[in-house]
Amino acid sequence: MKISARNQFQGQITAVVPGPVNAEVSLALPGGDNIVAVVTQASVKALGLAVGGRAIAIVKAPWVIVVAGGLDDDSGGPRFSARNQWGGIVTEVKRGPVNAEVAITLPGGAVVHAVITRDAVVDLGLAPGVPALAVIKASHVVLAV
Repeated sequence: MKISARNQFQGQITAVVPGPVNAEVSLALPGGDNIVAVVTQASVKALGLAVGGRAIAIVKAPWVIVVAGGLDDDSGGPRFSARNQWGGIVTEVKRGPVNAEVAITLPGGAVVHAVITRDAVVDLGLAPGVPALAVIKASHVVLAV
């Protein structure tokens, strides 16, 4: 399977929480990080998603929100409703005329790619070595098997 989405995370399903329409599916990634997706019950059935199975979580880079700084519950800073909040270190910034691609490496080794404006890169002070948070809504995670 070839797709245009930059972020593809293979993992093992650790939980499937059913609801009347949607289900919450959690994947454990090889490095110890986790990702949560919200998909329809029909998708759970069609894909055969079950605890212990394998899946690929796919997230387009423009759907990733970048927050300057790390994940620090004691900071008193903003809190987000998004289920996926990963603290890491910026390892690469590629600037274009309007947008930039920012790579954030997580402690477990996974790399999250975000596409944000060049102005946001400057405003947030993003550069290699800077701590950052990658925020992804669970509804923006597509699952594949």
